[in-house]
Amino acid sequence: MGNDFTLLLPEALVAVLAILVLTADFFTPSERKHWLGYGAAAALLGILAFTLPFLWGRDTVLYDGVIRVDDYALFFKGFFLVLGIVAILSSVEYVRRRLNHAGEFYGILLFTVVAAMFLASSGELLTAYISLELLSFSLYVLVAADRYNDRSNEAGTKYILLGALSSAFLLYGISQVYGHLGTTTFEGISAALASAGDLSPGLFVGMVLIIAGLGFKVAAVPFHMWAPDVYEGAPTPITAYLAVGSKAAAFALIIRLFAEGFIPAAEEWRLIIVVLAAVTMVFGNLIAIAQSNIKRLLAYSSIGHAGYLLMGIAALAAVGSNGELALDRSHLVTNAIMLHLVAYGVTNMAAFLVVSTVCTGSGDESISSFSGLSRRSPGTAMVMAAALFSLAGLPIFAGFTSKFYLFTATASQGLLWLAGLAILMSLVSLYYYLMVIRQTYIEPGDDGAVVSVPRLTFGVLAVLFVALVLVGVYPAPVMEFIQSASEALFTTEFALSVR
Repeated sequence: MGNDFTLLLPEALVAVLAILVLTADFFTPSERKHWLGYGAAAALLGILAFTLPFLWGRDTVLYDGVIRVDDYALFFKGFFLVLGIVAILSSVEYVRRRLNHAGEFYGILLFTVVAAMFLASSGELLTAYISLELLSFSLYVLVAADRYNDRSNEAGTKYILLGALSSAFLLYGISQVYGHLGTTTFEGISAALASAGDLSPGLFVGMVLIIAGLGFKVAAVPFHMWAPDVYEGAPTPITAYLAVGSKAAAFALIIRLFAEGFIPAAEEWRLIIVVLAAVTMVFGNLIAIAQSNIKRLLAYSSIGHAGYLLMGIAALAAVGSNGELALDRSHLVTNAIMLHLVAYGVTNMAAFLVVSTVCTGSGDESISSFSGLSRRSPGTAMVMAAALFSLAGLPIFAGFTSKFYLFTATASQGLLWLAGLAILMSLVSLYYYLMVIRQTYIEPGDDGAVVSVPRLTFGVLAVLFVALVLVGVYPAPVMEFIQSASEALFTTEFALSVR
């Protein structure tokens, strides 16, 4: 166990890039500030090309378990770098039209990528907390980036107030866990729980508070109250990044924490996660039906998808009738969760980029603003329909493949009824997605109101469309990467003994 600082080069390079972009903003003429976005995206692509071969196959820890460098962390680092590239390119037109200081926007967005990368590598609770706070504070600023827009300011205020409350829950929960177990590393927590037997009331309260704090970050019911208002008020490109990046980063932490740290106490926390997943799926999908604003509809859709992912967390371990844990199929579950994060990320970024393209010019974010889109912009309408079908889980799209894996893995762990509920809620979600598609293809619109799609936006939409179809019909390359990432989990002494 050594401290090879070069293993943190990817995070360091992204942090340096963020500082360079912030500095370059002072010296770049206003009419050329959009080049900061192009430069940042190109630099992230270079960092991605360096990171994958540099960290491939590494399996080590830094600072006595504080930072984990393995294929699991590498998978999410690659995912966040790609997501950062897509988010920046998707934001260029919005930033050029609406914001005066492009460097601030891109620089802060890059800091969220750094925070997300550290979250994926965190092997200790306080490190994870600091990374989560860096991510959250950056997102607070980005949500309120349109400073002359009252809705953006309101969204930023609500987000930071409720975010501070969730951070308090999380930090107090960490203090309870440390006070009872004497450690905050995930492996140390696992070893202490395996030898402790029954949980003490204080330790159980600590776990519940951690679950509540993380539940806010992924917008799980009843900690979802911030999501619809923040999604609606934030700049649309940031809404997309918030829906995908924040959720993926939080789940990168949740998967590792529960798989490596809390797994010996699965019998105690599993029911809590099951209830959270069920309530979140039902509430998110049912309330989405009543929405008339497209961003609020996608916000409740995002809440529903958080329920599907939490269902996977509940299925990490199968609990027998005698209380014994079985982890022999846990790899199937982690594979399914990560694949669904990829599919959800690609699909949601495509959907929100279409929303940004259609709604930014008109300022109308109602579902009716999509009326006649198939005649005004056939390519954009096709991408939107594909994205909505993917979110609903229809074949040939990425959402179908990922939901099939996730629901099957959940059922195999003894939660057949929960998988059935998820299938039912997916059918419910198809109704409100079809409301948007009906406006797009059936309802007459103003044929003269042509939607202008810049070349860059069209290129990004084309890549996302190809990705959401390719992952749906041929997920093997992605699954191979995910499989190697999944094998890095369940390496604790407890998990090995159970297997």
